Amino acid sequence: MTLTPTSRQKYLCKMQKLNLPDYDFKFKKQQGKTYIFDDFRKKYVVITPEEWVRQNLINFLVEKKNYPKSLIVVEKGLKINDLVKRADVLVYKNSQPILLVECKSPSVKISQETFDQISRYNLAFKVPYLLVSNGLNHYCCKIDFTNQSFRFLSDIPAFTEL
Repeated sequence: MTLTPTSRQKYLCKMQKLNLPDYDFKFKKQQGKTYIFDDFRKKYVVITPEEWVRQNLINFLVEKKNYPKSLIVVEKGLKINDLVKRADVLVYKNSQPILLVECKSPSVKISQETFDQISRYNLAFKVPYLLVSNGLNHYCCKIDFTNQSFRFLSDIPAFTEL
C-alpha cells in the first residue's frame, strides 16, 4: 500500500530532520514495515535511520553538487579478509571510483571507529575522497596516496571539483 499524502506527511514528521535539504520521497507500508523507494537501486527498501541518511545524502549529491546519477552505486560489494561487506555509496568519474561514502544513523556519533571502517573499505577501492555522514555532521577528506596523508575539506566538493 502506497502512503497517502496525509499519512506520508505523518511519517516524515517521525523522521529526524537532517542537516540536508528536504527531498520528495515515495513511501509504502507493507506487513507493518515502512519502505522508501530507492531511485538508484530502483526498488523499495526498508526505511531505517541509516537508510534515511543515505537517501537524503545521495539526493543532495545529485541535486546540489551535480553528481551524475548514473555514476553513483549504492551498497557496492567488497571483500575484506574473506568477509563480504558493502560500501554505502561509491561514486565513479572517468570509469574510476573517486568517492567512497559511509552513512550512519543520526543517533550514531561520528568517531575514529567510523573513519577506521571507511579506511578499511578504501583498501579495496583506493579512492582519493572519503565522505562520512550521520545526516547531521558531514566529514569529507582528500587522500594523498603519494605522501600517505589526508586533509579534511571544508565542504563536500561538487562533482566537477573531484
